[in-house]
Amino acid sequence: MASLRAFWNSPIGPKTTHFWGPVANWGFVVAGLVDMNKPPEMISGNMTGAMCVYSALFMRFAWMVQPRNYLLLACHASNETVQLYQLSRWAKAHGYLSEKKEEAASQ
Repeated sequence: MASLRAFWNSPIGPKTTHFWGPVANWGFVVAGLVDMNKPPEMISGNMTGAMCVYSALFMRFAWMVQPRNYLLLACHASNETVQLYQLSRWAKAHGYLSEKKEEAASQ
């Protein structure tokens, strides 16, 4: 019970934005995971690129802020991974990335 009370009253506990901000940001990760089932033609390259930049910047912020916010860091690292995968799907669908087999066959 003492450890729960310590977490409750800590500078990164549920009484602070250091806790609720990352909890809300997990929605981006969930949305990206749900979008993996959609066709790549529906992906916005601009928005996905913006989400990659956003998550990269906030990973640095989560690392530099005091007290260090590991929950926010984990959230944005997860979102960065999901968004980079989505960006690769978008790039392949628009012909920006090609398979190695295709390049070897054309030469």
